[in-house]
Amino acid sequence: MYHHAVTDTVDTGELTRPGLREASWDSIRDIFAIAPNSIHLNTGTIGVMPYAVLDTVDRVTREWTGGLMDVYPPGMYPEHRATIARAYGVDQDEMSICHNATEGVARIIHGLDLHEGDEVITTTHECYSVLSNFNLLRNRHGITVKALTLPIGNDVTAEEVVALFEAAITSRTKVLAFAAITLFTGTKLPVRQLCDLAQRHGLITVVDGALVPGMLNADFRAMGMDFMACSGSKFQCGPLGTGLLYARNKVTEHNPLPLPTFWPIISTWYPMHGSPPPRSRTDVESDNLADYLQSAGSASIARGAALAKACEIWDEIGRARIEDRIMALAEYARGKLADRFGRDALYSPGTDPELRSPLIAFHPFRRSEDAWNVKKIHMYMKRLELEHRIWIRWTEFDVQDSPHQHYAARITTHIFNDHDEIDHAVDVMGRLGDEMS
Repeated sequence: MYHHAVTDTVDTGELTRPGLREASWDSIRDIFAIAPNSIHLNTGTIGVMPYAVLDTVDRVTREWTGGLMDVYPPGMYPEHRATIARAYGVDQDEMSICHNATEGVARIIHGLDLHEGDEVITTTHECYSVLSNFNLLRNRHGITVKALTLPIGNDVTAEEVVALFEAAITSRTKVLAFAAITLFTGTKLPVRQLCDLAQRHGLITVVDGALVPGMLNADFRAMGMDFMACSGSKFQCGPLGTGLLYARNKVTEHNPLPLPTFWPIISTWYPMHGSPPPRSRTDVESDNLADYLQSAGSASIARGAALAKACEIWDEIGRARIEDRIMALAEYARGKLADRFGRDALYSPGTDPELRSPLIAFHPFRRSEDAWNVKKIHMYMKRLELEHRIWIRWTEFDVQDSPHQHYAARITTHIFNDHDEIDHAVDVMGRLGDEMS
């Protein structure tokens, strides 16, 4: 069968298990609070919390109910931030916990020192939160936003993507802003190459990393960007309303450019008089920038603790092991989808391994013009949910040389999925696609 039952061997409080690093994927599946007889293939939108994460939210909330303790120091999350930062190759002064990737993106974009005539290069495949905030700056300050349409399909290469950005850079360009992994087609952009390009031109890099934590065994510093906003509730499987904001606070070999001017908006830590210390010119911080970003009044201590618990579980399983499992399941799913719908039906890159991710978008219907029918793809998704308890997502995006936006089905693999689920889901999606064609 494709579904799993929660076993009696799982202690939902402290996760009694022999050791997650050596545990089978079936037993690791049992630590997640997944609804029985369902297939969750939509982690690109929201993950599934482990029981221990749920219990942490409840326990810490109860501990702080009553209002008899000082809520401000723990709301700075110093230990949690330090632990999470180490897992991603950076330091506590560069990592803050925010409410979600959308908030993190907004705080980054509106903290940039941009003025009338400055140019931002981004893509039409960005999350709405990226494009809307840059449009706000365009309307408010008169910046120019140049949105490139990314190539799509199985045979796209990293070289094509980098060349597209490089050709768009002008003397007015100040910022490259792009997703580490696009939510619409699941293209994993060549972040290091794009950051190298930005550094050669002296540009600031803003990365939407909503899908990075919990999926990739990533070293944020080695990736080379200046800023990245991340979700805590997608692949990292923390609570809703959690995210991470990385702001480079040191000059290192991975990004030797001077630290960009940055205004930490929404901060109760920023001085009421005078200015913070000058930004560091070395690999030693001159001030704790993340403290400025973290200090914003009272915080959800329970959600911060629960996000830290999710990260602790990931560290115990092993982040490299998790990435390998997620990507292996994605490759299996990609092959099954190609066999069932045809390789030309895939919008997501497949030939270049650098661009592959566990988010795979595809056209499920026989007629090509149905890719423009938003009502049809929405009904397809709803029928999968209501009739088959299979959760996926439909996405929309621009396609080069197409007069229409395209609408696609998108699946996402995670460690709580398995091959039987993928087989069953692809079979059902194929039969439903045929029926609706």
